[in-house]
Amino acid sequence: MYPSRFSYESPKTVQEAISLLDRSGGEAKILAGGQSLIPMLKLRFASPEMLVDINGIPGLDYLRVDPDGTLRIGALCRHEDLEFSTTLANTHPTLAAAADLVADPIVRTRGTFVGSVCHADPQGDWAATMVALGGKIVAQGPQGRREIDVRDFVLGPFANALAYNEIAVEAVIPGAKGTARGGYLKLERRVGDFATASVAVALDMAGATVSHAGCALAGVGGRTIDANEAISVLQGKPLTAENIEAAAEAVAAVAEPRTDHRGSADYKRHIVKTFVTRLLTNIAKSEQKAA
Repeated sequence: MYPSRFSYESPKTVQEAISLLDRSGGEAKILAGGQSLIPMLKLRFASPEMLVDINGIPGLDYLRVDPDGTLRIGALCRHEDLEFSTTLANTHPTLAAAADLVADPIVRTRGTFVGSVCHADPQGDWAATMVALGGKIVAQGPQGRREIDVRDFVLGPFANALAYNEIAVEAVIPGAKGTARGGYLKLERRVGDFATASVAVALDMAGATVSHAGCALAGVGGRTIDANEAISVLQGKPLTAENIEAAAEAVAAVAEPRTDHRGSADYKRHIVKTFVTRLLTNIAKSEQKAA
């Protein structure tokens, strides 16, 4: 199937792109990586009157870490930029672990981090890592910029908090207050398939004690599951087998899986518990070796 007819604009500045969106009255879509939008256009799940291609806007393809450890990801930063980053593993290990599990190598060359979060797919990898890490999206519109906590940004399946005349120009992820530890595990039937279940874990460690814990789930509900409160049972405690078991059970309890062709609800909940246990156990072992 071919897309519906649309006009095409290629602005050279963010302000020009915002003006185009503003004039469209909500009938325009931003084109960045296009790895989600183009298939939706071909299937006519989306039929905008205008595409605003922001790839010609300079200065939006950055990936940098501020002196305080804050990670900033520009709107045109591709998945593979994170995958091959030499600093990410030390500063934000949860993101580093997820980077080579996003879709497939072809998609990772063009798809963008910010665009993936904006797409708000319940099985999206980056939205889950953002929730676990307490990230924010910076939106820019006619009235200037505003920061939106990702938990308020992702409103539901394929719905976000952007106004029709706003662009998500940046993702902001805070640095760890202590030693950053974390990981990401994903069960998929084949490379590039939607996840049967995914788990993102992010810890701040103060010696052998967890000073802060974050967690989010994908593929086990109609939205990205915020499991931060569940895993907070670890805060102020060491990663003992007993504490890991309690955290894994608490996180599995907040999953909202449904039985489908990828497995039963009970199976998916079991995978969540197994993944949380595995991630936390691996972190505990690495801490013991470092001690």
